[in-house]
Amino acid sequence: MQHDKVLILDFGSQYTQLIARRVRELNIYSEIHPFNKIPSNLEEYKAVILSGSPNSVRGEAALHPELDGIRGVKPMLAVCYGAQYLAHFSGGEVAPSNTREYGRANLSFIKTNEPFFAHIHTGSQVWMSHSDTIKKLPENGVLIASTHDVENAAYRIDGEETYAIQFHPEVYHSTDGKQLLENFLVSIAGVQQDWTPDSFVEETVEAIQEKVGGDKVVLGLSGGVDSTVAAVLLNKAIGDNLYCIFVNNGLLRKDEFESVLKQYEGMGLNVKGVDASDRFLDALKGIEDPELKRKAIGNAFIEVFDDEAHKLTDVKWLAQGTIYPDVIESVSATGGPSATIKSHHNVGGLPDFMKLKIVEPLRAIFKDEVRRVGATLGIDPELLGRHPFPGPGLGIRILGDITAEKVRILQEVDAIFINGLKSWGLYDKVWQAGAMLLPVNSVGVMGDERTYEKCVALRAVESTDGMTADWVNLPYEFLQKTSNDIINKVKGVNRVVYDISSKPPATIEWE
Repeated sequence: MQHDKVLILDFGSQYTQLIARRVRELNIYSEIHPFNKIPSNLEEYKAVILSGSPNSVRGEAALHPELDGIRGVKPMLAVCYGAQYLAHFSGGEVAPSNTREYGRANLSFIKTNEPFFAHIHTGSQVWMSHSDTIKKLPENGVLIASTHDVENAAYRIDGEETYAIQFHPEVYHSTDGKQLLENFLVSIAGVQQDWTPDSFVEETVEAIQEKVGGDKVVLGLSGGVDSTVAAVLLNKAIGDNLYCIFVNNGLLRKDEFESVLKQYEGMGLNVKGVDASDRFLDALKGIEDPELKRKAIGNAFIEVFDDEAHKLTDVKWLAQGTIYPDVIESVSATGGPSATIKSHHNVGGLPDFMKLKIVEPLRAIFKDEVRRVGATLGIDPELLGRHPFPGPGLGIRILGDITAEKVRILQEVDAIFINGLKSWGLYDKVWQAGAMLLPVNSVGVMGDERTYEKCVALRAVESTDGMTADWVNLPYEFLQKTSNDIINKVKGVNRVVYDISSKPPATIEWE
């Protein structure tokens, strides 16, 4: 890949992925690495950004990056924890704030003629998120911006291309954050803005052809955006040597198996549909624990996929729809729980006995970039705009044990809800939506008769990446009609509720 690259060192901030995505939005390629695993090929990176952190530079658990070869050598931007780190360990002073500095603030002072703040003016809103504050700048520090409550909101190091800020330019609430990143990366660091979906497709196709050659590749399709884009990209690179398998686990949305296969027909992909619904339902019989359900679904998928893959001859590669967040989350900056590699939803995690080499054409890009690449490849916008759907499907939206009858009920409910969102013009305003079948019955009255039937919960959230999410304030009229349609048309349901929990503290799925 012949592009300028930006290195982002992660200190465990919840915002680190946002930094990378904002940099990518500038058509600049960026990579995230843990602060304690700095790449050996530093010469390939044009600039470096230090992220924030939940840790304090004053504590015993302070995180210490090895900045030799970076500071004073390459343009560097230190954000929040990074800014405090440079101050605290370079002759400055960091102390607890009298009040926690969290939320919106406005720049009250910007030093004139600073290229770092070009096209940004006093009054610009920024987002603070820290409990320590910089009381004294580091040696050779030059103050370049303040807010009403934070005097040392931004500074630079005299004689270096090193800049530091106490606020977070990567979040939406910092209104000129993208401009600030562009000022640093383009105007100061001289990074080229040539990372585009078109260039990604061209380079990835060449890389796949070089890596795979004339070998055969098998891909497990999920019907979702990631695996579909991966399939079209691989097909562009190797054509008929790509074999796609789409497994119906019996936990898909209503009629989804048939409709997705039909969609793939017009895309020139070599796809085999395998209906293994009964096999999955048998594997799930009597299981109530959500993690055990996930494992049962994953194991059943492995068995079905392995059976089908063995029907092909001389397959040497397994393709996966892994995307960049999967890669990032497999490595923790602090050695925490995320150090365990997560199973990818479209393959369920495959065991060593399959002995296939791995090709992951999307592992360098985020979900929003996957959609842009898909558009470049000419994939139907309706398919690219599909809501995320959990790998275990309805299996984790049916709380408690799973039966064919419960699946039928939830499929009917889900279809009414999703089709209603589309017909009311609400689907594209929602990031993800679905229905949950609750393990409770409630008393109802239908036609003067007492009923004792299931309750379902509807869920619709807005988000950018699923890390945080807010519930969507759907119109009362829509909710009223949807509730009436579900109760009147789905036998077995007599009560509908709407989930108004945000993430955090709740999660998007109930299991």
